[in-house]
Amino acid sequence: MGKAIIYQVLPRLFGNLRSDNIKRGNIQENGSGKLNGFDDRILQHFKDMGITHMWYTGVIEHATATDYTEYNIVNDNSQVVKGEAGSPYAIKDYYDIDPDLAENVDKRMLEFEALVERTHSAGMKVLIDFIPNHLARNYHSDNKPEGVKDFGENDDVSKSFHPNNNFYYLKGQSFNAPLHSDDPWQEEPAKATGNDCFSPTPSVNDWYETVKLNYGVDVEGGNHNYFDPIPDIWLKMKEVLLYWCSKGVDGFRCDMAEMVPVEFWHWCIKMVKEQYPKTVFVAEVYQPSLYNSFLMEGGFDCLYDKVGFYDSVIGVIKHNQSLKSIIESWQAIDQFSDNMLFFLENHDEQRLASDFIIGEGKKAWPAWVITAAYATNPIMIYSGQELGEKGMEEEGFSGINGRTTIFDYWSVDSLRRYYLSIKGNDGLKEEEQWLLERYKRLNNLLNSHMPLKEGGVYDLMWCNNSPGGLTDQRVYAWLRFYKHQWMLLVANLSDKTQNCRIIIPEHAFKMEGADHLQYFKGREILEESRSIQFPKEVAITNGVGVKVEAYQALIYLFG
Repeated sequence: MGKAIIYQVLPRLFGNLRSDNIKRGNIQENGSGKLNGFDDRILQHFKDMGITHMWYTGVIEHATATDYTEYNIVNDNSQVVKGEAGSPYAIKDYYDIDPDLAENVDKRMLEFEALVERTHSAGMKVLIDFIPNHLARNYHSDNKPEGVKDFGENDDVSKSFHPNNNFYYLKGQSFNAPLHSDDPWQEEPAKATGNDCFSPTPSVNDWYETVKLNYGVDVEGGNHNYFDPIPDIWLKMKEVLLYWCSKGVDGFRCDMAEMVPVEFWHWCIKMVKEQYPKTVFVAEVYQPSLYNSFLMEGGFDCLYDKVGFYDSVIGVIKHNQSLKSIIESWQAIDQFSDNMLFFLENHDEQRLASDFIIGEGKKAWPAWVITAAYATNPIMIYSGQELGEKGMEEEGFSGINGRTTIFDYWSVDSLRRYYLSIKGNDGLKEEEQWLLERYKRLNNLLNSHMPLKEGGVYDLMWCNNSPGGLTDQRVYAWLRFYKHQWMLLVANLSDKTQNCRIIIPEHAFKMEGADHLQYFKGREILEESRSIQFPKEVAITNGVGVKVEAYQALIYLFG
């Protein structure tokens, strides 16, 4: 099957070629990328980049400040919309496409279906978001299939909780938004807010633009579960998933999956896979104590590994943690290792090249090599990461926080030039082109060499930890092996060229089926730099001599 390489991209940002951004600008002023912008040439580029799955973020219709009433789409109140564009995670119609992304708003679903077909034709799978925990306060579907009831349509609002209510109600209390307006949002009784805030007055730091969905858990009544008979929300959400599967969607990144009972996932994923067996489910889960239940019981294919590998690698490149923390984080998830999704950027996290992390994309390159090539588990790249996008603009709702906005209409300079460069224009800076080429090389190596694609891992840090050794040099080294092929990988996270001596213990040679060989010769395949050769006894006693430049990584292939 190979290693999954997921590319997360917001169509609203990618392909938006406006260059005259206005802070807090509307769609007329700042523009928006379109689904049709992902034409055959663009998609072939990502296929050539080694991408296996395109995660199109924010394609389902969500709350927005833009007026689409001429298309029979209900307006949203500014008090419950974040930014001009709105949050892609405040879903307004689970059966429709965000009109911002359509060249012809009346044909927006057809444009999405065509995008799915083009992506498949390019040889990649399609992932979209599934947001099961909360909806926009102004949820209203104008595109739901015949016979489908809107969320909350049949709720008994006289009850704070009922197993078949879709929402939680705060009886006798009116909703008060944290941001005041001349046109206040009217909601009585108030509904609980998406981040489990059971107050009619959520703060600006709460997910105040969303309402919490009720999966049959009496949250304020002792967390008692009412799962038999199947709650109404379970049935509704199953139909939502089946609807998008019928459109050709191959899988779902499930937002805040841990806030929804694992019993629902066990029931629902099984039901979906009975009809669409190859559907991929990716869970955003942050609590390691839940990993086992969400994989084994819930049925997810893979889980975010944010608090483990991500936090460790980010801590290392920010000089907050020792290189030892990387292997420790891996050991902590060893039993789930094939199912952990590794990443160093996504829409929630600060950009690697931002002033908050390391300040330059090239300096984060060796950390990405460790993340991407450490093992066989899936990985994810966030659009612009491969260019060293800094995310240091103040777009409007989003301040200067090292993240690329998901709430504002905006045109990201690096992504704009990236798009044009794919189209044949000379738009990328030298350092962007340098980084992009290396992402492309590494991605393609991951699925063209068996030690990287399906091989095992042997970490070398434990035997190279003496004073002045790899840890002090800020160099990480490990082996990958498959049958009679094996690789030595070396990543230099320091700002200096390092001349390393890397001990390879005799035990490692035995694991890789090379114990009968006495002499080794390997070629470097990532940078195509100088090859190395060494007698086995030298590697065991004195170590292999490797020179690696500052912020560089090398991969030696043997066998």
